[in-house]
Amino acid sequence: MGAAYFYHLTRQPLEATLPMLLEKSLSVGWRVVVRGRDRARMVWLDERLWLGPEDGFLPHGLSGGPQDADQPVLLTTDSARPNGAVCLMAIDAAEVSAQEVQMLDRVCILFDGNDDAAVQAARSQWKTLTGAGCTAQYWSEAGGRWEKKAEA
Repeated sequence: MGAAYFYHLTRQPLEATLPMLLEKSLSVGWRVVVRGRDRARMVWLDERLWLGPEDGFLPHGLSGGPQDADQPVLLTTDSARPNGAVCLMAIDAAEVSAQEVQMLDRVCILFDGNDDAAVQAARSQWKTLTGAGCTAQYWSEAGGRWEKKAEA
């Protein structure tokens, strides 16, 4: 049974935080699906990930190609996990079900703390998932480094 980790972004934007989380996930051998709500936003994110650090490479792909099943990290707006991902990272208030949290190793929900709608959506997801019996942790970077602020 997995857990949902909520990441409240207040200092670094998504395009800076997501690669760090993806690298950590890949380092433990997880395949990852990054789920968003808008295809254009996923294309934008794909472009940002290709611009990553000059000394590194983050293997990933945008869903809809013939190699979706081979991608260690797959960016999508769909609920499918054709790459066999055991970790789901949800952005932009993408839907996450309690069943997904329970069957995957990890679900990460990243939300922009400077966007009131995103904060409200994350609060709603927290209530829904913990109300369904899912284990959850809330992490904040408000103090300059990531700190666990709550656990349910």
